[in-house]
Amino acid sequence: MFYIGGTKIGALCGEAVVFTNRRAHKHFFSIQKQHGAVIAKGALIGLQFEALFTDDLYFQLARHANEMAKRMKELFKRLGFEFYLDSPTNQQFVILPNAVVERLSQQIEFTHWGQASGHRTICRFVTSWATTEEELRELERILNA
Repeated sequence: MFYIGGTKIGALCGEAVVFTNRRAHKHFFSIQKQHGAVIAKGALIGLQFEALFTDDLYFQLARHANEMAKRMKELFKRLGFEFYLDSPTNQQFVILPNAVVERLSQQIEFTHWGQASGHRTICRFVTSWATTEEELRELERILNA
């Protein structure tokens, strides 16, 4: 069994759990359905992920998302913000003063992950295959405003 994450690389379905040799637990699919997961078996999902693995596309897109996250992380560090945890992925968890959170919320999308100490919030910023250098420059402009 292995897992393929597809969200950051633009997959139609966000992820796939792949069972080799038809060795899924006998109740796996019914358990997933009971908890709200979308279960899709068959050719459509297989073709989607097969296309992503053609010509190294999956890895190129994932590298891009991770590289953009690394640059975004460097931006937040350079501006003196703390991190809730040190993430090597396309998701960065930054601790921001509530005033900054309120201002940013009016201009960009991110997730309010939870409360930090004092008047601060843990925020989750995510990059993807589509994140551009221009968007990172815009984030920097907004943070510096």
